[in-house]
Amino acid sequence: MTSFPGLGPSSGFLQSTAWRAALALAVVFVMLAMTGWTAIRGTKDDANPLATAKTAWKHATFLGHPLPDPNAAPGTVRAFFATLSRAEKHQLADRYPLVVGNLGGAPVQLRYQANQMAIDNAREVEERRMADPRLTPVGRQEAGRLMHRLESLMTPGRQILAFDPANGGRAAEVFGDLPAADRVSVVVPGVDTNLSTFERTARANTAPVGMARSLYSAEQQARPGARTAVIAWADYTAPSGLGVEAATGQLASAGAVRLRALVGSLPSSDSVSLFCHSYGSVVCGLAARGLPANVGDIAVAGSPGMRADSLSGLGTRARVWAMRDAGDWIQDVPYLEVGGLGHGADPVDPSFGSRILSADGAVGHAGYFTPGTRSLRNFALVGVGATNSVECASADPHCGTGPV
Repeated sequence: MTSFPGLGPSSGFLQSTAWRAALALAVVFVMLAMTGWTAIRGTKDDANPLATAKTAWKHATFLGHPLPDPNAAPGTVRAFFATLSRAEKHQLADRYPLVVGNLGGAPVQLRYQANQMAIDNAREVEERRMADPRLTPVGRQEAGRLMHRLESLMTPGRQILAFDPANGGRAAEVFGDLPAADRVSVVVPGVDTNLSTFERTARANTAPVGMARSLYSAEQQARPGARTAVIAWADYTAPSGLGVEAATGQLASAGAVRLRALVGSLPSSDSVSLFCHSYGSVVCGLAARGLPANVGDIAVAGSPGMRADSLSGLGTRARVWAMRDAGDWIQDVPYLEVGGLGHGADPVDPSFGSRILSADGAVGHAGYFTPGTRSLRNFALVGVGATNSVECASADPHCGTGPV
């Protein structure tokens, strides 16, 4: 397989398809054998508060009328909220913060406010769990860690677009003015993404919040004054660790449905770009065929594959960009799919058909959003629509020009 400067070459080890398939299966079984679990004794806390809140919403009336289905189309939800006064909107958010905070089509500022209330409620739950004798010491320690993470999400000025505390938790945060944006970028992260890892203090740019914040800043530098917004989108259930879930597409398929719903619910119909890291590129690959036409660019970094054999297999009219650092360990993952294991062809292989971007400056698998890197600069140029200015990998000098 072709290798070239600025990219991690596809592994030269075990080139035979049969041997590579065997290696993929062996890796999965080893991971399964090594994966352990930590028992945390059960509590009486609601295991799925969002589902509980949606059930209550479905059976409620407001101002003498039924509420719209929480899974209704964004246009239906927008039309409903357009009939309410400001006070009525806030009354509804106060009563059902989790539902309103996650309701596609609801006013964005109202969702931010509702999610602050929902996060505070979740924080109170974790504060109680810190002293709950029914939990193991590990469970109480995790509750404390999560409580502090939730306190951080409540910092004034933070714009939380989605929040769900169940099963490790999901969230999405906006940087910039989303309703006024002409161009929206969505950062889709990979494995081990949950509320506890949504942001990090050390190595901040390896977590979804840091990735999105860096991209937003780089877009502002690339085109000062541009009306852009960036979403740190960790609103899907990501695999935990590099086990069988990460080697298959089940969670990515469910995430793709949620990603399409996010894009379809954005308050603006202007240009949208997706920036997909690691397993997040599997999500984007599966979502590609059903994305709205305003998604003009899909860019992947450190991808294990996009569940397609080639660009045409993605079924999208969007430009597809790919990059990989020369030191990224993901290059040693077998790029194939056998019996549901693996994610297909390598997006940075020239035969795939992606526009291959330089990742100069990125170090390893988690360094693509580091300020000062060519990888981040290239992402920012794609995000603001300055694709003629991107720096391509040496094997694809014309990736920034020509037809899609």
